[in-house]
Amino acid sequence: MKIITYNVNGIRAAINKGLLDWLAVEKPDVLCLQEIKAMYDQIPLLDFEALGYHHYWFSAEKKGYSGVALLSLRKPDKVVIGMELPQYDREGRLIRADFGELSVISVYHPSGSSGDERQAFKMQWLHDFDTFIEKLRKERPKLIVSGDYNICHQAIDIHDPIRNATVSGFLPEEREWMTQFLDKGFIDSFRQLIKEPHHYSWWSYRGNARTNNKGWRIDYNMLSGNLLPVLNSAGIMPQAVHSDHCPVWVELNV
Repeated sequence: MKIITYNVNGIRAAINKGLLDWLAVEKPDVLCLQEIKAMYDQIPLLDFEALGYHHYWFSAEKKGYSGVALLSLRKPDKVVIGMELPQYDREGRLIRADFGELSVISVYHPSGSSGDERQAFKMQWLHDFDTFIEKLRKERPKLIVSGDYNICHQAIDIHDPIRNATVSGFLPEEREWMTQFLDKGFIDSFRQLIKEPHHYSWWSYRGNARTNNKGWRIDYNMLSGNLLPVLNSAGIMPQAVHSDHCPVWVELNV
């Protein structure tokens, strides 16, 4: 099973940049999307169906903002939209699909870059997300939590760790949250297999950041520890340029 997570920074804009052609070539078993920035009736659903995908969308209440989706070649046994937490569900931040014993989540963690209020919202989200996942693991122990976490975990995951030490996305408290999340039994599938630096999944549109590979690794396929024996390969696809993010993939022998 190949799973790709991709923050498309607007599904309609990404389609205009060739997303559907890319999807027709890559054909992952599951595609987790974040920041779709569209309402259901604004999405060309038939185009995804023509590629063989079942598709599930969770838009934010606010137009042109946030939202997640999950597409799969195999029809899921069950799909769960949202977290039953209104403050987050209004922003369309999580969707889950079950395939046998395996559950795949597409999640979009909040950004705190717009100011103190949203940073506080982000930290509260991280606390509540922990609680949500711990409860879910009792029911669905085999989890893949894919998405944009809006956090670089370690210095190796960011192009300039010194200058960005006080910037949202690389704050000590955010990095500590990521450490404890992994310590609770999750695996950063990419870093489990690839130890080299200079691998990023997001670049600013400013200052030729992508051309110069001055990026951040903030998109992850996190696996519950019991999936480590079936982890086959993982990678990042910086050559895909439909967004300021790029796709991040993991392949499991399941």
